[in-house]
Amino acid sequence: MALVKPITNFSNVVTPKFGNTRSTSSKSSTMIRMSSSSSSSTKTKKPTTKKAIKETLLAPRFYTTDFDEMETLFNTEINNNLNQVEFEALLQEFKTDYNQTHFVRSKEFKVAADNLQGPLRQIFVEFLERSCTAEFSGFLLYKELGRRLKKTNPVVAEIFSLMSRDEARHAGFLNKGLSDFNLALDLGFLTKARKYTFFKPKFIFYATYLSEKIGYWRYITIYRHLKANPEYQCYPIFKYFENWCQDENRHGDFFSALMKAQPQFLNDWKAKLWSRFFCLSVYVTMYLNDCQRTAFYEGIGLNTKEFDMHVIIETNRTTARIFPAVLDVENPEFKRKLDRMVEINQKLIAVGESDDIPLVKNVKRIPIIAALASELLAAYLMPPIESGSVDFAEFEPQVVY
Repeated sequence: MALVKPITNFSNVVTPKFGNTRSTSSKSSTMIRMSSSSSSSTKTKKPTTKKAIKETLLAPRFYTTDFDEMETLFNTEINNNLNQVEFEALLQEFKTDYNQTHFVRSKEFKVAADNLQGPLRQIFVEFLERSCTAEFSGFLLYKELGRRLKKTNPVVAEIFSLMSRDEARHAGFLNKGLSDFNLALDLGFLTKARKYTFFKPKFIFYATYLSEKIGYWRYITIYRHLKANPEYQCYPIFKYFENWCQDENRHGDFFSALMKAQPQFLNDWKAKLWSRFFCLSVYVTMYLNDCQRTAFYEGIGLNTKEFDMHVIIETNRTTARIFPAVLDVENPEFKRKLDRMVEINQKLIAVGESDDIPLVKNVKRIPIIAALASELLAAYLMPPIESGSVDFAEFEPQVVY
């Protein structure tokens, strides 16, 4: 594993310092089926299975929503706030398909995978699996929205369909990466076996906007870091992140336009409370997840907490352009609360991994969960930053670096 090289600045790119400132089917079981993929070896390897990502609050989720309400929200005869000119402009962006020929693999993928050994190899497998699951989740949701809105609002429906194209492309590319490690995620089985979380449409808007924008800042930050520090470029997938993250950015811009067309989701006290809630949920989930996987970030030369705070701050600044209120993440107390949550979460994990009987584990969890809830509530109640506006002077889709 490469030694840690914390990033405190990016000297070669225009970005602020961190300090100043996302097979075959089988019978239903508890396994996400992963089958061995073909390799150059003449020997046939035995099928490889891998345990499913545990269904926890921090695991990638599959979402569904009230599609009938969605149809009403985007009915041009009912909603006079729909800016079809804006949606047409976005549609042209998606139709251009800037990344149509971007995701082309080379031989260096397999070579790099073979050179990854020991704990770092397993860490990359988990990274690819979790990322593929998250991208595939987006594909399923966007595909269904594209299908259901086709009659109500063909322009919005086509954008959702084109976004599902992007997500499918990302998931396929990540799944191909798993094949470098002689594994393949059975996405068909995953579709049927995974539990779906129901979110009302307005919650889908908040959560997905944040997910896409935080994904942009994660990808572009990793790309810039590895470009400046090529000695940590241990797997070629990161070289694709510069263009890849623009898909995430465009998706986020589309959800921004969707929210502007639904001012009731942005212009009252309830919208402010929900905006802060989803900001906190997304930021805390990422921070706790990443702090459980510091070896991955250390392996590519990043300081995990420093990286996460940079991503959170930049995402929050972007989100402030549309959300009516955001968290004051640049207040040092916010990071202190995040770090305390990490410590509490580690205790919770330790209880889960202990040899105690289930009853004893549950009893031990009660005060720990109470402490975590207390920190979450304290972070939520910190004075927010009033922000956002549904009155944008102009809208112009653009590439952001």
